Amino acid sequence: MLKENWKLRLARENDIPALEKLISLSVRGLQASHYSIAQIDAALGSVFGVDRQLIRDGTYFVVEFDGKLIGCGGWSKRKTLFGGDHHTTRDDAELDPMTDAARIRAFFVHPDHARRGIGRAILEACEKAICDAGFTEIELAATLPGVPFYAAFGYVPVEKSDVPLANGLSLQIVRMTKELSKSRKEEKRANPNVAVRARPSRR
Repeated sequence: MLKENWKLRLARENDIPALEKLISLSVRGLQASHYSIAQIDAALGSVFGVDRQLIRDGTYFVVEFDGKLIGCGGWSKRKTLFGGDHHTTRDDAELDPMTDAARIRAFFVHPDHARRGIGRAILEACEKAICDAGFTEIELAATLPGVPFYAAFGYVPVEKSDVPLANGLSLQIVRMTKELSKSRKEEKRANPNVAVRARPSRR
């Protein structure tokens, strides 16, 4: 499948039913090597789920192929680090690009289309939008199978933590960070009232 066949676009409210189906298929198909069925069952809908705030903010992308969603992922200017609408530790307060790191959020790829560059395409779109919004740092919470993917794009593991689940189990995740550009960061600090333009990716 060639990249030219994909359609990368912003998610819409009417995508939510398809997103819920995609997330479940992705998690059950690609996370089972690291988490038990009981963990996955408990995490779906809370840790793994649709975050409507991202869609409303216009920061959530989907990849469409042949009329179906095969990938999704986005970024956030809000404090919530992970989880869907029903996750209990949500904080929708806005982040300050001068002092806070933007979030990479909720990446899921259909198992039949894994490892074909879909995650990369979404991540690059997110990083460009994050730069355009004036952020110079990014933070995310990766699932265990997601750690190598993010590491390949320069994200550094910081700490592991266990997210409590409703059935008494827990789900281990890894917090990772990335500094986009030291020169842009220094420029922004020196000129806080001047918008910093994103520079084109050289990847």
